[in-house]
Amino acid sequence: MGPGRKLDVPVSDLSLIRGIWEVRVKKYRHKQRKEQERLERSALPKIDQQWQYRIYCKALKTKELNQLHHYLERSTLTDIQPCTEAEQQDQKELDPEQKLIFQLDGDQWRDFPKELQWMTYLKEWHVSGTKISRLPEYLALFTQLTVLEIPKNAIAELPPEIGKLTGLRELNASYNRLSRVPPELGNCENLERLELTGNHNLSQLPFELSSLKQMAHLDIAENRFTSIPICALRMSSLRLLDLSNNSLTDLPQDMDRLEQLVTLFVHNNNLSYLPHCLTNISTLKMIVVSGDELTCIPTKLCRNPEIKFIRLRDNRANAEKKKKEEEKKKEKKKKQRWREQREEEEVKKDSREKEFIEVYISSLKGRDTVPESTTKVSISCLL
Repeated sequence: MGPGRKLDVPVSDLSLIRGIWEVRVKKYRHKQRKEQERLERSALPKIDQQWQYRIYCKALKTKELNQLHHYLERSTLTDIQPCTEAEQQDQKELDPEQKLIFQLDGDQWRDFPKELQWMTYLKEWHVSGTKISRLPEYLALFTQLTVLEIPKNAIAELPPEIGKLTGLRELNASYNRLSRVPPELGNCENLERLELTGNHNLSQLPFELSSLKQMAHLDIAENRFTSIPICALRMSSLRLLDLSNNSLTDLPQDMDRLEQLVTLFVHNNNLSYLPHCLTNISTLKMIVVSGDELTCIPTKLCRNPEIKFIRLRDNRANAEKKKKEEEKKKEKKKKQRWREQREEEEVKKDSREKEFIEVYISSLKGRDTVPESTTKVSISCLL
């Protein structure tokens, strides 16, 4: 090979490579789903569930067994005494929808009640303010579940079995102790609303969530995201994106992929500019940012009468105080984990501030004027 001879170096198209891998991931996910359906059609899990139910009922007294039967509204046993006439009358007066909703709250709860595993007909779970640290192993049996509300608990992780809840439409796991989200959540392709606010240790979302094409509401505020997750930019039906109170330094130049985005919250980050691509989103109606560090803003955004452009401003004294507090918190985290009592206080404070911001923004929707700026000093006073 002579010194003057030129070599043709092939240049690969990254978008082409990404497309190939997305196809492979989709095929692999499809194969896993087929295998899962095959196992679910098997009679073995149902038989095992029935036997576990029988064993549990054998340990109960007659009165407790009758109450359990009335509570579950179904049973495979033949030796259970029928409900009394008064109980039957109460059962008729119950709202049918209430029978499909499970509610649990109070810090006296550290685990889910054992009877819950046989109530697989439930459609909604509402569990909040408890000491529960993990979801039950039998979660995958609740295939009819559409709403899973588990905010303000002590849950440290979401199990992979959550991917089997293919009918799930809403998931709220805000103010827990999550540090990751399982990629299996991408199998819940009917998911429309995902809230993961205030988990603090959460810094990324798995790429598999790109398959959530029905997602309309994504709230990942008050975490440790340094950039917008790639999967969020592939949620083509997204209408609301809340990334406030994170560590973002910039926004990607292809955010106009979110063609149906209506509301964008990015205040309390480290943004110095907003990308011009935001002006290409014709559906955008509201943007909330922190204005102290912003030096470059597209004129079309802040002057467009169709967009409410809200800039929250902190005074410098509060900003310096906030930085000192954040530095102290980082040092304490290196030495020891936060205590539970302090976490609960922060959760209450963060949730009150978030509720205030939501009320304030909702009050602006009826105004004709476009607010250029506001102050956060009044917010801290009200809190």
